[in-house]
Amino acid sequence: MDCKKNVDIKDCSCTYEPCPRKGVCCDCVAYHRDSGELPGCFFTKEAEKTYDRSIRNFIASSKGKYS
Repeated sequence: MDCKKNVDIKDCSCTYEPCPRKGVCCDCVAYHRDSGELPGCFFTKEAEKTYDRSIRNFIASSKGKYS
């Protein structure tokens, strides 16, 4: 699979600006998977802004904690 940063960057919802993986989905997913986390694009807009990429936070946000 080829990563297409020029295409993916426009849809990247990550707000962590210094991230070197921004728009490179395959690198982002691998990084967060290795850290036991989920990428920011899995989260609601409000939950993503917390930078808490934990699975626990994902479940909480899915249950409406940030709605």
